[in-house]
Amino acid sequence: MSRILTVFGATGTQGGSVIRAVLADAALSAEFKIRGISRNASQPSAQALAEKGVEVKEADMGSKASISEAIKGSHTVFLVTTPSFTTQESLELVHGKNVADVAKEQGVEHLIYSSLLNVTNETNGRLKHVAHFDMKADVEQYIRSKGIPSTFVLPGYFMTNYSAFQMLRKGADGVYNLTYPVSDKAKFPLFDAGADTGKYVVAAIKNRSKVLGKQILAAADYYTPTRILSEFEKTTGNKATFTPVDSEAYTNFFPSPMGKEMLENHLFIEEPGYYAGRSLEESRELLEGVGLKPTTWEEFLVKNKDFFKS
Repeated sequence: MSRILTVFGATGTQGGSVIRAVLADAALSAEFKIRGISRNASQPSAQALAEKGVEVKEADMGSKASISEAIKGSHTVFLVTTPSFTTQESLELVHGKNVADVAKEQGVEHLIYSSLLNVTNETNGRLKHVAHFDMKADVEQYIRSKGIPSTFVLPGYFMTNYSAFQMLRKGADGVYNLTYPVSDKAKFPLFDAGADTGKYVVAAIKNRSKVLGKQILAAADYYTPTRILSEFEKTTGNKATFTPVDSEAYTNFFPSPMGKEMLENHLFIEEPGYYAGRSLEESRELLEGVGLKPTTWEEFLVKNKDFFKS
């Protein structure tokens, strides 16, 4: 009888990546039956998963009873919580705690959570408005406090920020511009979430005993703004420039209260660093051990060249 792998956010970027990666792995797809959790099981993206043999279920993450039905009988659970950048009322901590409580009650043998560092703690209170990091770190600490067998995958800086969210913006002169409130020495751990989240989760599942209680840093490499633009120009043939701006100007690029959070997010990347200066080598070796490798920035650019037409 197959074990059950339950994936929250099944139709989203990270959850969808996990499902694709497990389905593509001959050993895991034979070992696990995948259950995808969605807020709307009738939407086309959910139905597409069902056509691939995924059991699709709806769940309300605000309801423990609903979560209990969603993960019933699960051996492994992948959990991702969703931040709110436009209001101060984020439900990430509530949702994360609810899943953790139910996972503990049901004896889930491996809870894999998409986490991040606590910016407030890492900077001794210097930066205290990066809620989408701190909330995830708080969920991680709660999971640890419950004694649940768990692993934490910490996604890097999404490469899609430069394409879908236009952080690399084309000017009227045809030159692309990258604007940040940091110097050209800041190190961005770039990560293709749609392609690679599942790779790290596959590696975690296959190395369960080795990674229990550990954080896996999910990123291809550290890239400075200079390197980001150098590889962008080389790969796309477009010209690009980097423009450092002051904190006030950067804050004004975003609607309130998002501006403060985005500013401090980037200041954190410069000092002490997105992963507080930690090496990516151990996580790279974990992937290599299961025959996988992360998507590089150049590979991402090739795949998404239509976003950056000259």
